[in-house]
Amino acid sequence: MSDLEMDFTGVDGFDWDEGNINKNLLKHNVTNAEAEEIFKNYPIIVPSYYTEENRFLAIGVSFNSKILTAVFTIRKNKIRIISVRPASKKEINEYDNFK
Repeated sequence: MSDLEMDFTGVDGFDWDEGNINKNLLKHNVTNAEAEEIFKNYPIIVPSYYTEENRFLAIGVSFNSKILTAVFTIRKNKIRIISVRPASKKEINEYDNFK
C-alpha cells in the first residue's frame, strides 16, 4: 500500500452530522451518496494537518464520474465526512497521476 492509499478494513459505514447533512449539496452540489461513492472507487488519501483530530483528504471519483475531494476522519469505526466538493485542478492532476 502506498502513502496515498488507506486500508478501510474495519470501517463500518458512514457517520453524518445531522446539522450538516445537506451542507455539501447546498454549497457544492454534491450529494451525500456521491461523497460515499468515492470511498468505494479506491480514492487517494492525503493527510490533512488539523490539530484536534486526524483528518485526511480523499480524492476520488463518484459513480457518475465526478472527481471529488472529501475531508474526513474515522470515528468509532465509521467514516465521518466533514466536507466534500469538486476537486481542484491540482487535485485532479494528483489523482490522474496516481491512477
